Amino acid sequence: MIDMHVHTNFSEDSKVLLEDYCAFALKKGVKYICFTDHVDFNPADAGLNCYKVDDFFESFYKVKKQYKDALNLLAGIEFGEPHLYMKEFEHYCTYPYDYIMGSIHYFYNNMFLSQMVKDNIDYKLAFKKYFEQLLLMVEYGNIDCVAHFDFPKRYYKKLYYEEETVRKICATMLKRDICLEINTSSIRKGMDQPMPGEELLSIYKESGGEYITIGADTHELSHLAADFDIAKDLANKFKLKNVIFIERKRVEVKI
Repeated sequence: MIDMHVHTNFSEDSKVLLEDYCAFALKKGVKYICFTDHVDFNPADAGLNCYKVDDFFESFYKVKKQYKDALNLLAGIEFGEPHLYMKEFEHYCTYPYDYIMGSIHYFYNNMFLSQMVKDNIDYKLAFKKYFEQLLLMVEYGNIDCVAHFDFPKRYYKKLYYEEETVRKICATMLKRDICLEINTSSIRKGMDQPMPGEELLSIYKESGGEYITIGADTHELSHLAADFDIAKDLANKFKLKNVIFIERKRVEVKI
């Protein structure tokens, strides 16, 4: 099993130590873990200035050495809105990460999705504004993967999109050599499909998309590689190639 989207105590929203994930992975049979803590520069985000890059790498190299014969450990980040914080993003790109995901968390009146739902912001408006920013992010490029492609779905429990925009996003991802994550966290939230599900995976495939990563958006031990089989089955259904990243280079791993 593989989990390419794991948050640790270096993220504001997780308290789990790297070594605890490693010990748990051995019990569960997880072979690949990529630690992808949040790096955010939006002043509204609770995680602003939480991530300490030098402290992370000190801990990472320690556990990597400790588990070198048992686990494949990778260093990554989930960078929020890299196209809006280009100077900061380019600085983080100088560090020896294996994998960099880009994500969109703030896209309408500088609110997070939970607040948008609370304020009864129409879901169609939320999705429209979200995909507009997602397009700008992939046009900027410089990331390896798009995290949780249809992220508002996790909060609104429904999907809306304009097909022309989604196809343009997919075409730009191919041009920029950006792959797609199958993120299973929506299943833990009571939905029957990951992000994205069959509908958008079909468009990605039709657009020429070939590569996916699988991530549980893990914040607790019990989340590690959760619902991996569902993501695996979808990847196989659409004949998509599962990959990991090592030193920012794509490596296919059969699942």
